[in-house]
Amino acid sequence: QVQLVESGGGLVQAGGSLRLSCTASGSIFSINAMGWYRQAPGKQRELVAAITISGGSTNYADSVKGRFTISRDNAKNTVYLQMNSLKPEDTAVYYCNAVTGPSNALEDYWGQGTQVTVSS
Repeated sequence: QVQLVESGGGLVQAGGSLRLSCTASGSIFSINAMGWYRQAPGKQRELVAAITISGGSTNYADSVKGRFTISRDNAKNTVYLQMNSLKPEDTAVYYCNAVTGPSNALEDYWGQGTQVTVSS
């Protein structure tokens, strides 16, 4: 089992910045990758960014490339999402995600979500 605790959401004006943090606990040795998803009202949850724990490979949604940066601190079991040049369309609940297990038995774990609101 993996537990994820997020922090760092809030209200910011367009063009501003926020940094989200997600700290994992529990069976952290089993985590392959971590990422951030978001869900806006009336929309499906979508991948924002992801990073592998071992090699640090990253993947971003096209809508955030060049503005958001995902990083990890393995010593602190924490993943960060630095969000710059925020836009009103970035408003959503942001969820931290961890993927564990071998490729034939992957499991997803989710944080409780943190609200990000960007005002115009």
